[in-house]
Amino acid sequence: MTGAERVQIELLRQAGMSRRLEIMGDLSRTVLDLSRAALRRRHPEWSEVRVRIELAALCYGKELGEKLEKRLESEG
Repeated sequence: MTGAERVQIELLRQAGMSRRLEIMGDLSRTVLDLSRAALRRRHPEWSEVRVRIELAALCYGKELGEKLEKRLESEG
């Protein structure tokens, strides 16, 4: 473990629960943003809706992605 990792772990230990939840939310948003950006780079022809459907399928399973797609089609 590096010195920087030790410092980060200690800072997390010292942080309150609300701060830890805030950090977790920030990290989750960043991962999703980076994942959408990667899909856009790989498939520039896809619409934003298609990117979000495919990301849902990757993260939560193909079945959920298909259900999301059907629901969006019925609404739009």
